[in-house]
Amino acid sequence: MKTTGLLGGSFNPAHGAHRSISLFAMQELALDELWWLVSPGNPLKEGARDMAPLHARLASAQAMARRTTIQPTAIEQVLGTRYTHDTLRALVRRYPKRQFVWIMGADNLAQFHRWKDWRKIARLLPIAVISRPGYDDDAFAAPAMAWLRRSVRPASRRLNWTNWSTPALTFLRYRPDPRSATAIRMARPHWHQEYADRCVRDAVTRRLVCPKD
Repeated sequence: MKTTGLLGGSFNPAHGAHRSISLFAMQELALDELWWLVSPGNPLKEGARDMAPLHARLASAQAMARRTTIQPTAIEQVLGTRYTHDTLRALVRRYPKRQFVWIMGADNLAQFHRWKDWRKIARLLPIAVISRPGYDDDAFAAPAMAWLRRSVRPASRRLNWTNWSTPALTFLRYRPDPRSATAIRMARPHWHQEYADRCVRDAVTRRLVCPKD
């Protein structure tokens, strides 16, 4: 079984913190590779005016993932899934020879209870939560933690995650990284124009993702 981390997001754009956090998670969990699930559209961010086209966000992710075993993919577009649970269930069925772990930031755990079928997500895959400055307290006090608290595994046992029965959650302490996509968009609101006419080959599906998509 190839161990594979899954990190979802808009990647609008992908940046250095995505890369450093992913490499950290790969090392901590002894992963063979990690997939960046570049979302065609985040239901919690619908209507965002500054959301760049999918091909540009995927291109920025590929540029940021160079010389690593991070695989940026827009596979949700192929699967036709909209919500995280549907995507993860489809991936588990599609890739039976992979063992997946879901990776999220503490900021996402703080709002995890707002995700559709979040309990089913927790029952489907083990979850590794990466600490994020300013969000850890909210994450520990989040409504979802009232249900997940008994499922927390100590970080010292993180390398055993492939043997955990779900739900299972562990927290990985990471040094603060202030970089954010919001700050990049504020400084470079037209960052995506450099990818305006570029088709991108998906690292997982091997399909081309083009501007017209």
